[in-house]
Amino acid sequence: MEYRMLGGSGLEVSALSFGTMTLGGEGRFAAMGNVQVDEARRQIEICREAGVNLFDTADAYSSGKSEEVLGQALGAQRKDVVVATKVFFRIEPGANKNGLSRTHIVESCEASLRRLGTDYIDLYQAHNFDSLTPLEETLRAFDDLIRTGKIRYAGCSNYAGWQAMKAAAISERLGIARYISQQINYSLLARDAEHELVPVGLDQRLGIMAWSPLQFGLLSGKFRRGQARPAESRLNTLDVPGTVEEERHYRIVDTLAEIAEQRGVSVAQAALNWVMRKPCVDTVILGARNEQQLRDNLAAAQWSLTEAEVARLDEASATALPYPHWHQQKFAGDRNPPAKASR
Repeated sequence: MEYRMLGGSGLEVSALSFGTMTLGGEGRFAAMGNVQVDEARRQIEICREAGVNLFDTADAYSSGKSEEVLGQALGAQRKDVVVATKVFFRIEPGANKNGLSRTHIVESCEASLRRLGTDYIDLYQAHNFDSLTPLEETLRAFDDLIRTGKIRYAGCSNYAGWQAMKAAAISERLGIARYISQQINYSLLARDAEHELVPVGLDQRLGIMAWSPLQFGLLSGKFRRGQARPAESRLNTLDVPGTVEEERHYRIVDTLAEIAEQRGVSVAQAALNWVMRKPCVDTVILGARNEQQLRDNLAAAQWSLTEAEVARLDEASATALPYPHWHQQKFAGDRNPPAKASR
């Protein structure tokens, strides 16, 4: 397993990390998985054997049950791993129970600490952007939690590029802790991040934690051109966010399948490896319904796509540049060279 510094921090994380949305199995998250403590303990053991040291959760996953299961399953191993969780969404009724106000952040942190059974959180992340709360208030709350030792680092998730840049500017102006990471949707099917989020990550040393690198299973190899939809898939009960153009999807999967067959690996491994090779990506978050799926996904860390293979997948998944990026490339490309295609 390769280890990378997360953003501009000194926090070392594994290139593949484990996402725990499948733990707990309550409410709408039951469709994603119903992993309880014993099975979670086994999955963590498999991850640790493969070299994974980062485990990501959120208070919103199964209304806190995911945090509880993760904390119990980690047990004494907690001191040897990086635990990341998030705050933003409402998991109980009442005023001040959602968003990124100081009140909600502090109360949610205390609750997450109790559920995880720990006295500190390695990485505490804003799960979304809150346009109703001053960003200064949000960032000062995170900074206070760092100063008191309840969290070690802060990060953001699902921010737009300008929002991440504004946060960085405010932290610098106030002399307080910066976000060290941004957790974003990034896959061969979801390359929107390359227009703003990857550049701001490179410029501000904001490490990328890529979620849904298989785009909710569409890049797992189970969804193929001319074949029936698999009987077991989260997509049978969930809608994929964003727009998925069918022909583009199958073009990507066809290319993945060709590369995977030549390499003797799974389609999923090839898709994961592509995300791992992208600039500014410090860790790719895996999810798994079962042990077989988990072991196969983790094997993506044991080999690497060539530059030519990355280029083939880049071409197969390419989309038109939005404005103003097409204008900058067409008329001022010499002054705005594109970022390097891979790490």
